[in-house]
Amino acid sequence: MDRQENLLAPDGSAGAGVAHAASAAKNKWRVAFTSSIGNLIEQYDFSIYGVAAALVFPKVFFPGLSSAAGILASFATFGVAFVARPLGGVLFGHLGDRLGRKKTLVATLVLMGVATTLIGVLPPASVLGAAAPIALIVLRVAQGLAAGGEWAGANLFAAEHAPVDERGRWAMFPQLGSAISFSLGNATFLLTGVGMSDEAFRTWGWRVPFIASALLVAIGLYIRLQIEETPVFRRAVADDGVLRTPFVEALKRQPRQILVGCGLGLMMGSFYYISATYLTSYASADLHLSRTAVLLAGMIGGLFVLFGALASGLLSDRIGRRTLLVGANATGVVWSLALFPILSLGGVFVFAICLCVTLFLSGFVSSPLGAFLPEQFRTRYRYTASAISYNMGALLGGSIPPLVAPALVGAFSPIALGAFLALYALIATACTRALKDGRKSSLSEV
Repeated sequence: MDRQENLLAPDGSAGAGVAHAASAAKNKWRVAFTSSIGNLIEQYDFSIYGVAAALVFPKVFFPGLSSAAGILASFATFGVAFVARPLGGVLFGHLGDRLGRKKTLVATLVLMGVATTLIGVLPPASVLGAAAPIALIVLRVAQGLAAGGEWAGANLFAAEHAPVDERGRWAMFPQLGSAISFSLGNATFLLTGVGMSDEAFRTWGWRVPFIASALLVAIGLYIRLQIEETPVFRRAVADDGVLRTPFVEALKRQPRQILVGCGLGLMMGSFYYISATYLTSYASADLHLSRTAVLLAGMIGGLFVLFGALASGLLSDRIGRRTLLVGANATGVVWSLALFPILSLGGVFVFAICLCVTLFLSGFVSSPLGAFLPEQFRTRYRYTASAISYNMGALLGGSIPPLVAPALVGAFSPIALGAFLALYALIATACTRALKDGRKSSLSEV
């Protein structure tokens, strides 16, 4: 039976059916918390790193470089994690398709938590010398490996627990975690820096959000250990067993879907991470806004990621993921070209508006994508295939724009960066149109 919520229990009795429905509702909220809190923690860790890379790391870990070179080096360490993400996708995708979604998601959470906490206690370059940025890169790679397995796993966990006609809403849960994390990361930095001098913030204040993530990991780990494996995965294992090499099977069976899937999240990733990194730096260095104003705008902007994810998640089961994704990405083309001319007007209000619109569009793509991508692949290698597609897209969309942004703006103008983002949104539109909308199909029958 496709639909999990069945008002009659297996014995057909109405009374038992009510209890069964109550149990199903309780399980739904457990799945919601499990998939969202893990993604919240993963993206919180990525978000605070992005903010720190823009505001702190150039002087803490690259003090011998010029201001521009320090920012570039700092953003390069941010991008290193995206290079590691596809490797993490293959590794944890393999484990997820062989050992199960639950065990793998526990592993990604622990790895991310340990790496992030260690960044928080890492001595600066003034103490460790060249070893400090090297250690930072190693820990950033560990973050990337963990993140490579998290998004696909969290979305599969939600989608494979969901009834067919509610899959879009259930796949919305992990995106809510990501949305909350953007505001949470900026809020943590904002509250940490209240009444603190810039020197104190650079010395120890920036470390607090990283160390505090250990508490979030403990909560997330407790919740994840309480939930059962997905019924779709259990059924696939019972019927067909597990594949020895899911990676090879995925590439052999569905290479086109994997390749095209790499482009689905280009606009979402580039908009999210250009907001977390370059726009934060741009507001501080070029628009001369205070650190408090920039972080407050980021905290508000994170709410618009949430609004976008909620709106599209509630609509995707009714309108269709493909339709929503095409519309949002096409809108992203236009907004990319308008973004920097509007930003050039200056002022904190204009910056906040631009940040909120950019993040809303990113959030609006996230929920339909969370269901749309898993619907393209078969259960036996769905984790691996989804992770490869998503993380290759994250590599291209999350690391390249922040890395090339200073060079593009320096060599040409901010409008050149806008054109670059528009190209990404255009590619995402074309890739979405090239794949089917599987909202009415059972994941067991893909």
